[in-house]
Amino acid sequence: MDNLMLPIQGASKAKRIKWGPAQNAISWSYMKLLRENNKTLKVYPENPYIEVYQFRENVYGLFNQNCDGMGDVWMYVVVGPEKALVVDTAFGIGDTRALVNKLAGGKPLVVVNTHSGPDHCLGNVHFDTVYCLDIEYELIKAKCKPGAWDYMFDKDGKNIWLQFDKKDLPVYKDYKLVPVKNGHIFNLGGDHDVEIVWTGGHAPGHAMFLDKKTRAMFCGDVVCSDVISVGPGPSPGKPNGQYSNLTTYRDNLAKVVTRFAEFDYLFPGHFMVNLENNVFSAILDGLNVIIENPEHFNYADPATGPAGPRMHKYVKGFSTIAYVKDGVYPPKS
Repeated sequence: MDNLMLPIQGASKAKRIKWGPAQNAISWSYMKLLRENNKTLKVYPENPYIEVYQFRENVYGLFNQNCDGMGDVWMYVVVGPEKALVVDTAFGIGDTRALVNKLAGGKPLVVVNTHSGPDHCLGNVHFDTVYCLDIEYELIKAKCKPGAWDYMFDKDGKNIWLQFDKKDLPVYKDYKLVPVKNGHIFNLGGDHDVEIVWTGGHAPGHAMFLDKKTRAMFCGDVVCSDVISVGPGPSPGKPNGQYSNLTTYRDNLAKVVTRFAEFDYLFPGHFMVNLENNVFSAILDGLNVIIENPEHFNYADPATGPAGPRMHKYVKGFSTIAYVKDGVYPPKS
């Protein structure tokens, strides 16, 4: 175990070997309190790698430790009258489908991806059909493929970041990925509707899912108590990369904040969850400040990546927005 952070004594079968970047103190403290003290925590025999937390009568958070050194990741299961919604599929370690079926009581599943991050879509192979925003379709297809899990091991085949049994890795199989348009409604039975809401920003086709019945927004990576990372803009080999920028996210988020009457709480894909909807207002304020003056940042990462130095702007009372110079505006037509 490296010395970036002290270990959290969670209930998952997997054990942390080392981290990549360290989490901020607020996120680590929150996760320590949640994982060591939450009374709803259960680990089911169907998948001992996932910690299950019950956030509402019909809403479950499925906590997966990250397999590549980055932030641990949340999946969500929302059980409706006739169907259950599954938001993201994580890395797919263990029998994810058996666990989800257990929580859903055997109801048919509607499985969706927020975006193409491997920690959000590699578990797609456990399911027959998965839905995503059409803009992100090609990126998810390219990410969830044979050999997608190889980078979690060193040249000698040893686990690099997280210790788990190799026999519990998913075996790749073809599945049906279905692209849908922004605003598409998934009905879970009766009046229980969930709407897909495009944000862009972190990834070209990044989407959130607005559950109008439980009044919750499932946010993926565009809300994060550690770092809200926004993409670098257009780049080779990234379809629709022009939507990975601050302005696209700002414009779409400005529409979302006019809809606070439809939802109360935010459930992000990493770290702190069950946040009040006004976090969106604070993020929007930060985005507006950056777009007005990209040099108005609070600090920059010491290391410079291929897209240039990554700058950070504080989100009041929350986290930071991380961006690079070319990720501020969409390309000029």
